[in-house]
Amino acid sequence: MSDDGRTSDNSAIQEIIRKTRLSIAVITFVIVTLFAVIVRYLYKPLAATFNFIPDVSISLIVGITFFLSIVGLFLSLRMSRQVLRIVRDYGSRLQKLLNVTKVLREEMYEDILLEKVMDNALSMTNSDAGCILLVDDGKLVFKVAKGEESGDLVGAAVEPGRGIAGWVAERGTTARVPDVAKDNRFDPEVDGRMGCVTNSILSVPFKTSSEVIGVLELVNKKGGYTYRERDEEIITYLAEQAAISITKTRFYEDQKNYEIHLTDMLLEAIDFHISEMKGHSRRVARYSNMIAKSLDMSDEEKKKLYFASLLHDVGFLKINSDHAFKREEFMRHPAVGYEMIKPINFYSDIAPFILHHHEWYDGNGYPSRLKGDDIPLESRIICIAEAFDAMISTTSYRVPVSFDEAVAELKRKAGTQFDPWLVDVFVSTVEPQHVMQ
Repeated sequence: MSDDGRTSDNSAIQEIIRKTRLSIAVITFVIVTLFAVIVRYLYKPLAATFNFIPDVSISLIVGITFFLSIVGLFLSLRMSRQVLRIVRDYGSRLQKLLNVTKVLREEMYEDILLEKVMDNALSMTNSDAGCILLVDDGKLVFKVAKGEESGDLVGAAVEPGRGIAGWVAERGTTARVPDVAKDNRFDPEVDGRMGCVTNSILSVPFKTSSEVIGVLELVNKKGGYTYRERDEEIITYLAEQAAISITKTRFYEDQKNYEIHLTDMLLEAIDFHISEMKGHSRRVARYSNMIAKSLDMSDEEKKKLYFASLLHDVGFLKINSDHAFKREEFMRHPAVGYEMIKPINFYSDIAPFILHHHEWYDGNGYPSRLKGDDIPLESRIICIAEAFDAMISTTSYRVPVSFDEAVAELKRKAGTQFDPWLVDVFVSTVEPQHVMQ
């Protein structure tokens, strides 16, 4: 919560409760007074009980009561307007926060995620400027900065504990500072570098279950206002959701990095294991990508096809290189590759494409003798791309043929070995300058 460590219930609800209690008190006073006056003058047997009421004119008492009723009505109307404003404001923020939370959950790239968090935090609190700092090698590093002169701030590092941001990062506690001039934690080199005169600050930690991974700091609420408890609550919740999303994007990026490096290692191993196939997988991936672009495949589909093309011959790693081109051994490599790739989570989706890349369109291929559209589209694409490279490459295990001869062979076997539609797509796209060696 705020810098003094206090915890409180929802501030909007507390404000509504306070105003409601005041209105009820006025109304109760008016009712009790009227009741007392009525009993005092109309019910003689009980009159002695109310002797404390001065013997004044009914008109005066009614006048006073009427005045209090008007005051109560005024307070009630004023309270109602304020309550409605609070509810609308809070409801709008909550709706925006729910929408933002959904967007943050779906974002997979940290730099884009942080920009979205910053923009929404500024909008929700109506702030002039702000920044996001993340913990990196023991220091706080500016990742996003929004302000008049914050362009060169990204990448700058802050020593642990410096400024309000450093204090928040060390303690994992929110700081809501209405006047930085009266707060000795304020450091202009850390908290005042947004290009504006810093008056007030709201600084909130990004916390996971085990550590603080960064800080979100907002500077100067527009109109000269200071940050309220409602601002703190909504931004604290935003920071909690952002911390979860940041952790997720880092895991995704680590996984992607691991996937890329593992793929490169496998390709190098294939090239080393069978020298006649050096570069073959990368060339097949390029030709496959040409077909994918012509088919207007989605980015996710292109990615899967690309990795399947790169690893379509990975099964050769478990086949003796001296026997790799013997028919019986050669026919084993799709199934062997499938069994190698399937247990790896981030490869499991492409395993079927590897398994079936030697199926024929007429059903005479292997290992499953699938036919036509029963063969995965990606496998049919790889089949064409691989055959074209095997025919035309000077480093292939086969005697190379000319570009025109390779295209003619694809057309000749369209409908038997190859999908005729995909052959048409490929030959209408590929040009001699696209040939790789």
